[in-house]
Order: sequence, then structure tokens, then C-alpha cells
Amino acid sequence: MRNIKLVIEYDGSEYVGWQRQPQGPTIQETIENSLGEITGEKVTLYGSGRTDSGVHALGQVANFNTESRVSAEEFQKGLNSILPKDIVILESRDALPKFHAQFSSQSKVYLYRVLNRSYGSALLRNRVWQVPYRLSLDAMSEAACGLVGEHDFSAFAQAGAEVKSKVRTVILAEFKNSGDDILEFTIEADGFLKRMVRLIVGTLVQVGKKKLGPGEFSDILNSANKNKFVLAAPPHGLYLKEVKY
Repeated sequence: MRNIKLVIEYDGSEYVGWQRQPQGPTIQETIENSLGEITGEKVTLYGSGRTDSGVHALGQVANFNTESRVSAEEFQKGLNSILPKDIVILESRDALPKFHAQFSSQSKVYLYRVLNRSYGSALLRNRVWQVPYRLSLDAMSEAACGLVGEHDFSAFAQAGAEVKSKVRTVILAEFKNSGDDILEFTIEADGFLKRMVRLIVGTLVQVGKKKLGPGEFSDILNSANKNKFVLAAPPHGLYLKEVKY
């Protein structure tokens, strides 16, 4: 039995998320069906983590087991020839038997893009969050720095999330101006709670609007409790950028 590792790029606009589910097309199901065409097997694809409806990936990682003799390179070519054009296999390689896309990961990097201007973008409408109010990058950057380290992220977790612990360690958190009115938030951590990045970004934008100060943002984080300023940014500005092993 072989273990194949894939690195995947996708536009999540037309999908209800990564994980297979009954109410609409998913990334996992689409790739699994294509793998079934190539191998003649019922293949289960294990992703590094779930992405929500409308969320994109620059470097999602997944693995699957197969008895097929198709080479890893041929899997990449074969999948890219039959998958929809909004899903692309960037890399395919044989992995060690014990490798698991989720459980072997050490950290993940997410990117969130904000278009900060009064008018939208025809080309980027499904790939950025347009915020028409001028944001203070300095204030958001200062607040974001306070995320680094080990914290209880209950204040930035979806209500009702059932996990053993909401403590996560953030390695990097920064906002920067990437030009063309685009502000980019990058965060790397050893794990993420459901909607954690979107809730963080939505609240940091409240800081950028001067509705919250950086100190008040820190108070929310340390309180481990939500308040009226903790708002979720929309999914279409979010990208799973990289998974590190």
C-alpha cells in the first residue's frame, strides 16, 4: 500500500468547503471522485484541515493510500487533466507510510486579504474583503502582535465548538500593506479553531476603524469571552497558505 502526498491550490468560491458533505460540492469529494477514475479504487483523501465554504487554498496538503502503480508524477498530470479548473494539484509525491496530512503537521499559515478602498474589484470580488472605510494599519499591526504566543482563543472560536482545548500557540501574526489598496494579514500557529482566523480579522478591522484600541483587543483575547466587537470577516478573503511539517 502506497501513501501519496498532494499539495493543492483551489478557489473555494463554488464549493461548500473542504470536507465531503451531502448539501453541495466539496473539494475533498471532487478530488476523491477523480482519484477513483484514475485508480479504479474507492479512495479516501485526508486533508491537513477543513476549510469553510468560500475559503481558498494556496497550499492545502492531503494524502491518500492506494494500491495503484500509477507514479506520483502521473497522479499530478492525471488529476489536473480531469479536475475542474478551480482545483489544481501543485505537487504529488510518494510519502512515508506514517505520514498523515493532518496529524503530521507542525503548523499552518493562513493569509487574509482586505481591499481597503471605497469601491470594489470586478476581478477580486471573490478573493478579498472590501472594506470601504480607511483603516489604520499601524493600529491593526500593534493589536496583531499581541496574538503571538500561547493563548486561550475562546474569544475567537465559533460558538458551540467542541474541542478539548481552545489553547493555541501563535508563531507569527502581522498585517502589512501589499500595495494596490490590499492589506494582508498573515498568521501562523500550531493549530486553529473553527472560524478563528475570520473572527480575529473581523475584530482587527474594528481596531482599524478605531472602534477598538489595540489594548482593548488584547483585553478581549485575555478575557476568553466574546463581545459585540468580535465579528467574523467573510470567508472569501481567507486562504490556507501553507502547511508545515
